[in-house]
Amino acid sequence: MPEYVRHWAETTPDRRAFTFVEHPAQHSRGVHRTMTWRRLDVRVRALAARLADETDPGDRVALLCPQGTEYVTAFLAALAAGLVAVPLYTPGLPGHADRLAGVLADAGPSVVVTTSRARDEVRDFLGAGGPRVVVADEVPDDEGRDRQPVDPDAEATAYLQYTSGSTRAPAGVEISHGNVVANARQALAAYGLDTRPMTSVGWLPLYHDMGLVLSVAAPVARGALSVLMDPAAFLHEPVRWLRLLAAHPDAVSAAPNFAYDYCVATVSAGQKEGLRLDRVTALINGSEPVRPGTADRFHAAFADQGLAPGTHCPSYGLAEATVFVCAARPGEPLSRFALDRDALAAGKALPARPDDPRAVLLAGCGTPAGQRVRVTDPVSRALLSEGEVGEIWVQGPNVGRGYWNRDSEDVFGAEFADAAAGPGRWLRTGDLGTVLEGQLVVTGRLKDLIIVDGRNHYPQDVEATAQEAHGAVRRDRLAAFAAPGGAGGECAVVVAEHARTARLAELDVAAVVRAVRGAVSARHGLRLADVVLVPPGTVPRTSSGKVSRALTRTRYLEGAFGGQPQPGAAG
Repeated sequence: MPEYVRHWAETTPDRRAFTFVEHPAQHSRGVHRTMTWRRLDVRVRALAARLADETDPGDRVALLCPQGTEYVTAFLAALAAGLVAVPLYTPGLPGHADRLAGVLADAGPSVVVTTSRARDEVRDFLGAGGPRVVVADEVPDDEGRDRQPVDPDAEATAYLQYTSGSTRAPAGVEISHGNVVANARQALAAYGLDTRPMTSVGWLPLYHDMGLVLSVAAPVARGALSVLMDPAAFLHEPVRWLRLLAAHPDAVSAAPNFAYDYCVATVSAGQKEGLRLDRVTALINGSEPVRPGTADRFHAAFADQGLAPGTHCPSYGLAEATVFVCAARPGEPLSRFALDRDALAAGKALPARPDDPRAVLLAGCGTPAGQRVRVTDPVSRALLSEGEVGEIWVQGPNVGRGYWNRDSEDVFGAEFADAAAGPGRWLRTGDLGTVLEGQLVVTGRLKDLIIVDGRNHYPQDVEATAQEAHGAVRRDRLAAFAAPGGAGGECAVVVAEHARTARLAELDVAAVVRAVRGAVSARHGLRLADVVLVPPGTVPRTSSGKVSRALTRTRYLEGAFGGQPQPGAAG
């Protein structure tokens, strides 16, 4: 990555590289702060020189910066100094202080980089005896003037990408310099951005794998402009994201399911006036799984603004593969599959009528982006045929080196029972999927499966049914999971936030619970042992914004939500 920065600084010094759009007031249209490639190179060199003076080669450098150009500079400077970056966030991120402390303890950085705006809270959080703190925006430009850049080894670790922790404790994936460059190029090729102009427009946090690669690595590899905004600015007023998409030609952006549905629900008719989205190239949806209804609602809501139907690109990826694995191409119709729920739970992807209430509607995530993908029986390690559901395995130059400080041979060094099915070492993703009509279809996560009376249930299916059962259930803020039941078995539980428009004291909670139980029983043949309704903001989320089923389950079993599993209630 630093070599690309130097290249663009020499060949296109005055072209815009990164723009951060701040929203200092509630209805602010945004204050733009831009760095050219020349300016970025100067700042990267200066900070790299300071970091090199403060560390030894191979040390970890934790990034505790707010979203912005200083974050980009700090990340690239750590790489330019031959150090290992650890992309994180400031201690003020609500609900994630424990995770931050745990990751810092695991990574063991010798230096923390922050900004003058966050310096005090970072120092307070680290306490006495913590790692040294470097304030990025206080390092003078001339500090890197006489320093020769380090030429990093492509096989050396560039950064630790900590997983979001949706199913287990976060682990740091060792991403090499070669991995991130390979994945940036794969992403550019997958979306046709290697041969056409592009502007990356993003609000995803830069400590998240998708945000880092799409908003930093891919634009740096392409020499393209990256326009950034803070995730909180999007959450406060989602039309801000759409305005940035409209303002920049050939825009490409990414967001999970909830963000597209959030725009549909909150962007008003008045805000849509004058908004033109006809120059948007690609809107990437990297949720697992991608819901076709989300794309349909979003395009219906913004069709009058010129949004082309082929812009929605369902994709699949994970931190262990840097991020991108498979992608649907821009301009192509959304591939949608209606599958029989019972057959899917039994490991077969059989077609169903889309209007069948027992059908599961899933979007195809396209084809691999410069890598190999196989669907495998997770127990026998046998290659499965098209239409059979199994674990997704990945092989390619973007697959990380392993987990930092952990034995990861079982994840990164998997081999087929029959070597002819796929020679070499493979990454076991822990995700379930199948191949239909040549496309990867992601069905869920292996560890998330709810198994009651020998039948498999996908939690996201149960959650989708529960949130449609009653208007008081808040969309995408609920978790379905298995809990200990009677006779050593398991039962199913749903913990759901109520809608912000409702007050818990005024809700007929019993009616909501009856509606959820009835809908899940009718559609899934699954009796819920417990349904717990909780206030907005109660269901824990990962650092990337996804609901953490694992942490929700843990807190439920600790009695944090007031509900308790009922042994013997499964059925």
